[in-house]
Amino acid sequence: MTTFSLNGREVTVSSEDDTPLLWVVRDELGLIGSKFGCGAAQCGACTMHLDGEPIRSCVTAVSDVAGHKVTTIEGITGPVAEAVRGAWQKLDVVQCGYCQSGQMMAAVALLSGTPQPSDADIDSALTGNICRCNTYQRIRAAVHEAAGTLKG
Repeated sequence: MTTFSLNGREVTVSSEDDTPLLWVVRDELGLIGSKFGCGAAQCGACTMHLDGEPIRSCVTAVSDVAGHKVTTIEGITGPVAEAVRGAWQKLDVVQCGYCQSGQMMAAVALLSGTPQPSDADIDSALTGNICRCNTYQRIRAAVHEAAGTLKG
């Protein structure tokens, strides 16, 4: 049994300790916003936050999050999350959408620590989040748009 906070709510799961967090969240807890892409922490589609920091949930054992706070795309809240969502919609970032929950989770983490990022900051923070539709220019523009919204 593993107990952790998921999107602000304490949950206890009975999965094997080495079960990837992604499978627990999707299959046991029914939150399907985080996607399976590669299973090797290379694509970023499964990005969640662990105590506010982005992680690859496909290679994070559920036992590693015991007693910690996990946030999925369904649970991000607050001004940064709203600015990111708004920018993604305003700039029509999504093409197929498969990678976008991971992209948005990375963007929220970046803007939470670096409210006015440079292109280099954005590229660094989102490195490893692969977009097979190649919307990188729109993603970068949306992070800048969200930063502008936060600036006021």
